Amino acid sequence: MKPACPSALPPAVAQEPVADPQRRRWLGNTARAMAGAGLLGLADPLVRAGAWAAGSDAPEKREVRIGFIPLTDCASVVMASVLGIDQKYGVKIVPSKEASWAAVREKLVNDELDFAHVLYGLVYGVHLGVGGLQKDMAVLMGLNQNGQSITLSAKLREAGVRDGATLAALVAKEKRDYTFAHTFPTGTHAMWLYYWLGAHGIDPLRDARTITVPPPQMVANMRVGNMDGFCVGEPWGARAIMDGIGFTAATTQAVWADHPEKVLGTTAEFVERHPNTARAVTAAVIEAGKWIDASPENRRKTAETIAARSYVNTAAGAIVDRMLGRYEDGLGGKWEDEHGMRFHADGAANFPYLSDGMWFLTQHKRWGLLKSHPDYLAVARQVNRIELYKQAAQAAGVALPTQEMRRSTLVDGVVWDGSDPAAYADGFKVKA
Repeated sequence: MKPACPSALPPAVAQEPVADPQRRRWLGNTARAMAGAGLLGLADPLVRAGAWAAGSDAPEKREVRIGFIPLTDCASVVMASVLGIDQKYGVKIVPSKEASWAAVREKLVNDELDFAHVLYGLVYGVHLGVGGLQKDMAVLMGLNQNGQSITLSAKLREAGVRDGATLAALVAKEKRDYTFAHTFPTGTHAMWLYYWLGAHGIDPLRDARTITVPPPQMVANMRVGNMDGFCVGEPWGARAIMDGIGFTAATTQAVWADHPEKVLGTTAEFVERHPNTARAVTAAVIEAGKWIDASPENRRKTAETIAARSYVNTAAGAIVDRMLGRYEDGLGGKWEDEHGMRFHADGAANFPYLSDGMWFLTQHKRWGLLKSHPDYLAVARQVNRIELYKQAAQAAGVALPTQEMRRSTLVDGVVWDGSDPAAYADGFKVKA
């Protein structure tokens, strides 16, 4: 068990390159492969696969199961498989559709899945044993930024609610049980919902009731009146508008522009036992995200692909517009969002910034999921496998940022840069 108290965690260590023979062989083979990329680009995919998978960097496990939830941001995992990019790196990705985030957690911990398209905060929650289930975990890369939304019901629209400020006014005026749904207690959607409510003076723990609902079931539950609002990934916010049952009160990129979202997650044990497989899969998914972001046409093709029953199982029209950054809010508003869903963004969407992982820990502490302050930086260094990501990015020909932390200003004007996480977590007026 890895408790959340600072004294129980190992000290943070500098992320310096490890000069072990296996890593040198990996980098050497990668460099040679990249030097021959022009020739490989003309070769048959099976020839490329043999070149990338040869030698000591060959994946220890060649066929891997990657769990995913039916959401638009599963796209890079799916497309890495559909386009055959995985073969280039000597692996075969088998996407595995899952029913809920709880199921993803259980299957990762029990080794029924090798990797997963998974909520950032879920990985950290399992690593620290929040909710009881503990296992050392690993974040290999970010899968996307942005692209989630907070949807409020048609009933609230009829009551005059349009945004956070008008919702706060109604909650103050009309006392009743307000119910909002997220997708997992430690997950991203819970944190965006809580942060947005708190920024408007609504206490999600005292002024409202929150429930957990799997993403594909959000629209059906709102339709029958089980909730006043929900936060979930696309396409379910867009689907609620198409079905006339709700409207978008806020996008999550309006809460935090270019926020971290889903990650490629696995267990620490899997990385230790299969480091080459972990690098190869990460490189394949990086390249798939790069392909998606390369053009509007690629995004349209992706939307058509993931709309299938075996993936998201909805109309492509419910996916494609918001994937292209074209938003309608269900209130008559339309806009081109400069911070729409990004799967690569020249690597910025994929790099596992330490400060991104630390942010979720601050919110877990803010809302009482963690009872004491962890060693934020040490935990982030344990979970976010930056050295492995760097090797995979090099294999995929992707540039790296110069820093492992980044600075952002959220919707309430509060700056997050990871410099003093304990003070940040304790500094909010609305908290547990």
